[in-house]
Amino acid sequence: MSDKRIVSGMRPTGRLHLGHFHGVLANWRELQETYECFFFAADWHSLTTEYDNTSAIRENTREMVLDWLAFGVDPDKSTIFLQSRVPQHAELNLILSMITPVSWLERNPTYKEMQENLATKDLSTFGFLGYPVLMASDIIVYKAAKVPVGHDQLPHLEITREIARRFNYLYREVFPEPAALLTETPKVLGLDGRKMSKSYGNAIYLSESADETRKKVMSMVTDTQRVRRSDRGEPDRCVAFSLNRLYIPEEKKAEIYAGCRSAAIGCVECKKLQAEYLVETLAPFRARREELTANPGLVDDILNAGSARASAVAAETMAEVRDAIQL
Repeated sequence: MSDKRIVSGMRPTGRLHLGHFHGVLANWRELQETYECFFFAADWHSLTTEYDNTSAIRENTREMVLDWLAFGVDPDKSTIFLQSRVPQHAELNLILSMITPVSWLERNPTYKEMQENLATKDLSTFGFLGYPVLMASDIIVYKAAKVPVGHDQLPHLEITREIARRFNYLYREVFPEPAALLTETPKVLGLDGRKMSKSYGNAIYLSESADETRKKVMSMVTDTQRVRRSDRGEPDRCVAFSLNRLYIPEEKKAEIYAGCRSAAIGCVECKKLQAEYLVETLAPFRARREELTANPGLVDDILNAGSARASAVAAETMAEVRDAIQL
């Protein structure tokens, strides 16, 4: 095991939005400077909820990886790969499923929650129940020392640790128990004040045009208690400002706070200013994405090379696993 090895993945749901950037990509960019990073597109995990509609997975994967690359995830510093091109994930998933108690899976905190949130889908499948086993396989097949997670994801990682512990107890010590690398991320609200999400239709996408971004910012909810232009506002309860304070320079924030609270500036004026700071911040990344998109074979080349490197590492682990269980 390398104590500097990290594994993290993302389901290919298509274009990424600002929530993904602040929640994942910004962290990945920093981690790759210090750790040996394995970042993968979790296309098999997509099947747990999208098994009846797989037509978009390939294109979604391409769009997602383009966003990774444009926003600084570097294939020369990290191993970027496609989960389904590393068959050792599936082999270890099968083996671990033989030793994982069903009760562990049923107590997974998101199992019932996701069933309720996705009530229109039939999620009473073996794959959906067992996705924590596949997740454990994704991590421990590389003998990862750490996994970057937020506080809300700690229960998921604990299942991985329990599965690794059970394998080591039943057979012999093969897997380290990966530790959590806790990451703090700002809360990113969508256009309507809820958490930014593609499914809510309230997202600002990393790859959309500057005009699209401006239009969306101008549509955002502001301080609902400020009814008239002459009313004094409160930036701390303004949805638009809660998002855009991430991009406004500190000295300008003080000016906006004072202007809003004194009614010297209105919400429309404020949002126009916020939109320009956001567009300016995203401009170099969007330009980079256009350059990358001009090379149609780039994503496949990166995924092929990364998948080959990942498979070589995973194959070493699986040789140990087979020896431990005497297969």
